[in-house]
Amino acid sequence: QVQLVESGGGLVQAGGSLTLSCAASGRIFSINTMGWYRRAPGKQRELVAAITSSGSTNVADSVKGRFTISRDNAKNTVYLQMNSLKPEDTAVYYCHADLTYWAQGTQVTVSS
Repeated sequence: QVQLVESGGGLVQAGGSLTLSCAASGRIFSINTMGWYRRAPGKQRELVAAITSSGSTNVADSVKGRFTISRDNAKNTVYLQMNSLKPEDTAVYYCHADLTYWAQGTQVTVSS
């Protein structure tokens, strides 16, 4: 089993920044890919960004150039640096490990 605890959400004005963190514990040696999905009200869940254990990344076009995903394998933690936030980034952000384990979700609200 893998446990994920995420933090860092909140309320920010448009143009602002937030950093999400997701710390993994448990059978962490089995994890390859970690990342975030988000779900906005009335919309489907969508990929935000993902990173493999070797550092390869996949970032959604909608956030490319504004969001950066990184990983500290020594701390078993993944970070999502979100800059130039827009109101349409408002959603609940869910950290995952290999699309198998999921964190509780953290609300990100961007006001215009």
